[in-house]
Amino acid sequence: MSAAFTALWTHDVCRELRRHCVGQRPPVAFSGVHQSLPSWTSVGVGDDVFALHVNRHVVYVVSRLRVVDKQRRACCGAAPATWRDPAYPGHDDWAMLGAGGCGASPVHVEATPIRFDVAVPGDLLGALTWRNRRGEQRTLKYVVDGRLERSVSLQGVYRLTDDSAARLGALLDSSPTPTERGRPAHVPQDRQPSLTVDAP
Repeated sequence: MSAAFTALWTHDVCRELRRHCVGQRPPVAFSGVHQSLPSWTSVGVGDDVFALHVNRHVVYVVSRLRVVDKQRRACCGAAPATWRDPAYPGHDDWAMLGAGGCGASPVHVEATPIRFDVAVPGDLLGALTWRNRRGEQRTLKYVVDGRLERSVSLQGVYRLTDDSAARLGALLDSSPTPTERGRPAHVPQDRQPSLTVDAP
């Protein structure tokens, strides 16, 4: 049975995503061995990872990434011959997700488009629950009046309970994309509007 996790993407990562990748689907993420890069060792093939971002005490769902495999493939490009060479030249467009991190390894994914407009409502934020391998459950610390005062308990890759995963998934799936939100009323349902996505 598949599982679902959360991973917190930093301000530096999301700054680069905002500049270049809004509306695009990342084909890869990166797992590391250092605290500066989240470790995906507990995430298996077929599992989902909700990438989260915290901005001004509000938590956003940036993308849902479903793991396809955790191996280096041809799409990653040539392995570096020297320390000066990029580790994964085939994924230069997504290097901000951690390609140059300590011990970085690729995690190929099927993902929803990058976006920064899906805020987790305060009531859901306080109800989100994670569980560890022993089955012990916890909720977020430092949630005050529906706002996250400190993000320390989101830092890392943690497994959600099934109910919390379903609720986050429903939130993302029910949120119209920027393109859909701006769709002209006269566009027939069987025609596809422009795929242009405006950056937030």
